[in-house]
Amino acid sequence: MFSCVTPPDFEAFYAGTSRRLLRYTFGLTGDLAEAQDLTQEAYARAWQRWRRLRRYDNPEGWLRLVVSRLATDRWRWLGVRRGTAPPGPQVGEPPGEEHVMLVKALKELPIDQRRALALHYLLDRSVADIATETGANINTVKSWLSRGRANLAAALGYASMTGGDNGVR
Repeated sequence: MFSCVTPPDFEAFYAGTSRRLLRYTFGLTGDLAEAQDLTQEAYARAWQRWRRLRRYDNPEGWLRLVVSRLATDRWRWLGVRRGTAPPGPQVGEPPGEEHVMLVKALKELPIDQRRALALHYLLDRSVADIATETGANINTVKSWLSRGRANLAAALGYASMTGGDNGVR
């Protein structure tokens, strides 16, 4: 029978990882409400599988994988229904122009580049950690980061950053 009591180890896991996962999810989606929904769904799935999941070497990595797949599924769904989804409610102050430009530029990046940038810059993961988590070669991750930075700089109008070594990294 299903128990409504949360095990203390799941509570501790949630308390220790929820802010990082939300930050990562926001980096993928660029939308706080969507990031909160996807994060909540990932934790609901983790709760359902907690007896098995808590024995994993990296249960937080499992959550990031779930969030990445949920975000990809959401983008595919939106691609089919583009233009028919109503806008979400606006809460608090609207974001500034720079924030809007950054989110728009991130959304235009390929998912591998966006995921690598989010893991590296929002979660401070090393290139080796990203390679392990994504199952990619270290040089592939370096390529995703390099191309992601270049594409982001180009989308934001920082052409001087993409045109050779000018000391900015």
